[in-house]
Amino acid sequence: MNSPESSPVQSVSDAVARLYNTYPFPPEPILDEPPPGYNWRWYWPTVHSFCTGAAPGQSKVRILDAGCGTGVSTEYLGHLNPQADVLGIDLSEGALATAKERCRRSGATNVQFRHLSIYDADQLDGQFDWINCVGVLHHMPDPIRGIQSLAAKLAPGGFLHVFVYAAIGRWEISLMQRAIALVQGEQRGDYRDGVSVGRQLFASLPEGNRFKQREKDRWSLENQRDECFADMYVHPQEVDYTLDTLFDLINASGLEFLGFSNPHIWQLDRLLGSNPELLHRAKQMSQRDQYRLVELLDPEITHFEWFLAKPPLAKQDWHQDSDLLAAYILRNPCMEGWPSQSIFDHNYQYITLSPVEFEVLSACDQSNAPTTTDALETNATLAVTDLLDQTSASLDDLREMQQKQLILLQPPQLSP
Repeated sequence: MNSPESSPVQSVSDAVARLYNTYPFPPEPILDEPPPGYNWRWYWPTVHSFCTGAAPGQSKVRILDAGCGTGVSTEYLGHLNPQADVLGIDLSEGALATAKERCRRSGATNVQFRHLSIYDADQLDGQFDWINCVGVLHHMPDPIRGIQSLAAKLAPGGFLHVFVYAAIGRWEISLMQRAIALVQGEQRGDYRDGVSVGRQLFASLPEGNRFKQREKDRWSLENQRDECFADMYVHPQEVDYTLDTLFDLINASGLEFLGFSNPHIWQLDRLLGSNPELLHRAKQMSQRDQYRLVELLDPEITHFEWFLAKPPLAKQDWHQDSDLLAAYILRNPCMEGWPSQSIFDHNYQYITLSPVEFEVLSACDQSNAPTTTDALETNATLAVTDLLDQTSASLDDLREMQQKQLILLQPPQLSP
């Protein structure tokens, strides 16, 4: 039986489960083969490299997909990390049924599922090397309790990846949510009615209306599906974060903030680069204030995504030549269009490789096999010293390529 303090939380959690039983989310199609493409945030070697600077020494890890929904992320985690044990948990039995069928059909045999709230993660055995929690905490009535529950299940040296909504970039969505709820009145909680009301409201608004235009410009393509429209506009629980409240959540976790997993968004250069004097002045501010300035100057930011870690965490910065010369190297397999000098990189951004970069990646392929994400062994076999003998690359070239996530570097104690 729930205590009086927990009953409001349970009531909201039940309402969230009803939404996703009505509209399982995300509504991606089920395939009879592994999903196409990649997301480096779901691939253990690239996550480990981003968080520590170095590729990991092992690939047999435990992964928790917390709030897995219909299993889109869980399926990717399974296929991209075939040696890992992956567990997905969710409140919605309907969504979990879809997730199980999705992974069965695509052959993700290293994945299991359990009907469980994040609040009850303490019921799971052991700890996890990596926890993925994307698009979930902001739908929980007590997000701090949720992130603390996950932090308790994280193994020392493990990573937690989180994604929550940003308030400034979603203010039109927030107001439309309130408008739909107001029209629904006592029928609020009838999610099919909410979708109907919301679609009628958008259709009735005059052309040029700011909400209608924003929906057309940014969200209408995905919101053609009722599941997406419901998740965006008729959700019974949503917390949108500012930079300050985000770090309140992070601090409450007791974990170490490693950085945003879309770091290019948080670079002041992209906003102030045309004014070197002003950019220099802004960069004298604390890192937190630089983040705040980006948040204020770019109202298109609709979410925050970042990595946390449980100490102790060994990091490698590769600043010392001796460390880099002793390392081993492999090509980051999260790229599309290789081998070519024009590729899509780990973020699916179109880039042109320099002649040196192409030369280095080609040398990696000749010495490290296999090179696809669904079969790659973590251990690199090409020594940096050997690569320098074979190519025209310098140590600074390799440092830059590692920062661009074109290559992964491994300390000698982790390589064969």
